[in-house]
Amino acid sequence: MTAELTRGQNHPLPGARLEIRVSAGTPVVAGATLGDEDGTVHGVEQVAHPGAPTLPGLEVSRQAAADHRLAVDLDAVPDAVHRVSVLLALPTGGRGPARFGAVAAPFVAVTGLDGAEVASYTITGLEAESAVVALELYRRQGAWKVRAVGQGYAGGLAELFADQQLPQAHQLAGSIHEAVASGLARSVPAPPAAAPAHRPDQGTAP
Repeated sequence: MTAELTRGQNHPLPGARLEIRVSAGTPVVAGATLGDEDGTVHGVEQVAHPGAPTLPGLEVSRQAAADHRLAVDLDAVPDAVHRVSVLLALPTGGRGPARFGAVAAPFVAVTGLDGAEVASYTITGLEAESAVVALELYRRQGAWKVRAVGQGYAGGLAELFADQQLPQAHQLAGSIHEAVASGLARSVPAPPAAAPAHRPDQGTAP
């Protein structure tokens, strides 16, 4: 039976290999950070995002989408990692919404490899925020649990990363949005080339 979490609630995880499913109703960026016991993220190499989608025990989507599936293997996560924070952000600079309050509440679920839901969380209460820590998987006395977080940031990814003490917060946020923008651009077919304009023969001057 699925545990339907509310903000702040936690639930034990039955196994190490999991999938995190995201349904947002609008294209979002999905990523994750690897933190220590205090939740501190010590460098950009501890952030999985579209420009660097794979870390030990973790793989995220390569571009913005309304639906995501993130693969997690907690047995492969480094021993120094005690917190895996799953984050969502709205792409910047496009035609989409600029704040989560303008879209339906995102839904996230943790499932086993068989697809059975372990826990789910609908992220309600967001307004001006454009980035949010949806869930965190955390290690406590050798066992892993999932917690519904729902902490939003009006300052977007830069503010979120800064809150996790990442030194290069603003630079990384900018590079992620650049990678997402280029990915969205590649996914849009180029317009057909215009046919050359017909130019009537000028003839030879007498």
